[in-house]
Amino acid sequence: MSLRIGVLGGGQLGRMLALAGMPLGLEFVFFDSIADATSRQCGELVVKDFLDFKALEEFASSVDIVTYEFENVPVEAVDFILKHAQVYPPRAALELSQDRLFEKKLFTELGIATPKYLAINSEDDLTKAVAEGELPLVLKSRRLGYDGKGQFVLERSEQISEAWEAIGKVPAIAEAFVPFSRELSLIGVRGHDGSTSFYPLVENHHFEGILRLTLAPAGNISVEIQRQAEHYLQSLLDRMSYVGVLTLELFQVGTTLLANEMAPRVHNSGHWTIEAAETSQFENHLRALLGYSLGSTNSSTPSAMINLIGELPDPESVLKNPGTHFHTYRKQPKAGRKVGHVTISGHSASQVAERIVALLHLLPRKIAEQVTLN
Repeated sequence: MSLRIGVLGGGQLGRMLALAGMPLGLEFVFFDSIADATSRQCGELVVKDFLDFKALEEFASSVDIVTYEFENVPVEAVDFILKHAQVYPPRAALELSQDRLFEKKLFTELGIATPKYLAINSEDDLTKAVAEGELPLVLKSRRLGYDGKGQFVLERSEQISEAWEAIGKVPAIAEAFVPFSRELSLIGVRGHDGSTSFYPLVENHHFEGILRLTLAPAGNISVEIQRQAEHYLQSLLDRMSYVGVLTLELFQVGTTLLANEMAPRVHNSGHWTIEAAETSQFENHLRALLGYSLGSTNSSTPSAMINLIGELPDPESVLKNPGTHFHTYRKQPKAGRKVGHVTISGHSASQVAERIVALLHLLPRKIAEQVTLN
């Protein structure tokens, strides 16, 4: 009898979990409030509100283990499911990742360097922070922020009211603006037995708060920088008795890494692992959940990932490029929506860069204009 994996959320990350799990003989049941969730093509889809406890009980009773594919799942839903089934990653990771202040406090407690930050609960708090600190500041809502949402870069004191209004007048944190040289992320995986493994650091390029390009592995990464990132992530994995894949997003400032935020799930910056790592992040997440041995995280070749935002190119034209793989999520295209991705591999980082440039000429203009190698 096949093991059944329950997944809270039916987006593309859940879809890719299922595509990795099917060869292992796994079946998938997805729980989402959206009827046309893309994961419906890879398993059973339960369409109910995340706080419909009767539906949650039926869902949990129909599977062997539960995971989630986005971090804004209501913690109350997980608390209820825990009465009926095991849930991984652990509840604590979900709760902490949903509140930027709690997340930053955990980083500080574990000795993980972060940008300077202050809790902001009112416009008066923000006024005091501006008066006592240096501009610019980045104001971020504490909850429900992703892909650049709930953020405002405050450059002048005259923008205080505008900034407070922009984030919805909700509890927030004010962070010092970091003049980083680049954005990096580290993906790690931890099993039930405490065994851990890390993928190489990757370099991420964003536009309007949305990831557009990932270069894997990141270039010119010293052994010390990789170790520093792994030390940060190891301390988080161990502290939370974590099971599954965890991602840590980082700013590099010279030879120092500052933690931005964590994501307790498989991650957009790890899509390249499907083709260019010995074991993808998706398969390793499933291995960890089920108590299987973790697979090698070694990168087999330099690679890159380009997010397809808002529209899809013609697959045939894209696939004419050597070393290229096309992934569609079969979602209705619309502005700002992740509808697919392309991975590019090569024998060297320079060859990958050349192939990216060639590919950009084949992509829709809006996508190409938002991808930069600089």
